[in-house]
Amino acid sequence: MEVNRKIKYETLITILSIVIYVIVNSYCMNNFGMNSYKTVICNLVLLVTILIYVIKNKLCEYYGLVKITKYKEFLFYIPLFIIMSINLWNGINISNTKEEIIAHIFTMICVGFLEEIIFRGFLFKMMENDNVKKAIIVTSLTFGLGHIVNLFNGADLVPTLIQICCAITIGFLFVTIFQKGKSLIPCIIAHIVINSTSIFGIENKISVYIVPIILVIVSISYSLYIRKNVK
Repeated sequence: MEVNRKIKYETLITILSIVIYVIVNSYCMNNFGMNSYKTVICNLVLLVTILIYVIKNKLCEYYGLVKITKYKEFLFYIPLFIIMSINLWNGINISNTKEEIIAHIFTMICVGFLEEIIFRGFLFKMMENDNVKKAIIVTSLTFGLGHIVNLFNGADLVPTLIQICCAITIGFLFVTIFQKGKSLIPCIIAHIVINSTSIFGIENKISVYIVPIILVIVSISYSLYIRKNVK
């Protein structure tokens, strides 16, 4: 498959995917919560629909749904493991019911996959052929600023702004990994783990302010290393 192949209605499909994803999850958060089986079903339907489209049109390689390679060049993805464990640095809190935990994890599996395939897959590939640098910037900013919808779903301002900054830097890291490694799998796995472990995190001043700073530093440093050392 050629890297620069042109997908029919690629722009339309990308925009519709983003809009539908945001609407679906905003509706689910306001009406069911993120730890509901109804939210799982909504995201699962959307995920299956996108997978059917990708597989039917033989776009798995194009969108990075291929095996991971270049382990050594990527430092065996060790910085990703640091990022994936960040929610558990203050300890583990299990206060939710078993049903809520299971629903949360399954929702985050769908969300992690969907956000990667939509923002790093669809959006980045749509813009890559015209201008790679612009594609990297736009996908990173779009992914980060997309979290502003949390304000309309009842989230506080400061934590949301911090989340947006972290999401932008993580978005930059993930799109760098995808562009250089041609596989979206590491990003999907990391995204799922980060989201899934959030239900076990303990919130305090360290987790709200210090941890995000560490997260930003690790993400930017790893991104710059990849861009410099991985051909």
